[in-house]
Amino acid sequence: MRSTTEVLTSFETAVERYLAELKKLDMGSLYKKQSEEEWSIGQMYVHLIQSALFLHLHNIEKCLSSEDSTLNLGEEKTELGRQVFELGQFPPVPVKVPASPQYTPQPPESMESLIDGLHEVVERMRSTEPLLHQTSVNNKIHHPRLGALNAQEWFLLIEMHYRHHFLQLDRLISNLEM
Repeated sequence: MRSTTEVLTSFETAVERYLAELKKLDMGSLYKKQSEEEWSIGQMYVHLIQSALFLHLHNIEKCLSSEDSTLNLGEEKTELGRQVFELGQFPPVPVKVPASPQYTPQPPESMESLIDGLHEVVERMRSTEPLLHQTSVNNKIHHPRLGALNAQEWFLLIEMHYRHHFLQLDRLISNLEM
């Protein structure tokens, strides 16, 4: 597994690409959807920001505070979880989740909200990285598809998740050009 410093550097590079792509778009492009089942580019950005801030980083904090009653000390990853972490990436296929108020992201409020959100995730990743080695690798929080993950794995998951969505971003941008 890569060091958390390498993961952070790779994550920062990924965010730089997301920010560069944003500069090429206008609000109309961020809202445009190919179909009702598809997310817009803006919704995808909102998803990346919210999942990192309110799920992934939140679960890292739970792993770091050993008193949490939700820690899954004896649990392991699922088969998919083992594969994802062995490969260091998600399989290059779209993940389909049924639309729901809990999962489907809202359109972005503004371009600035996306830029600020990405910067906030980077800052949180930078402040979290030095803390990752202060906790037991046995402190784990359950991921719905990947199984029980420790703080370092949740941290790596954020970077893998951002890289995975490049496929969607490229597809959505190419659809804009049609």
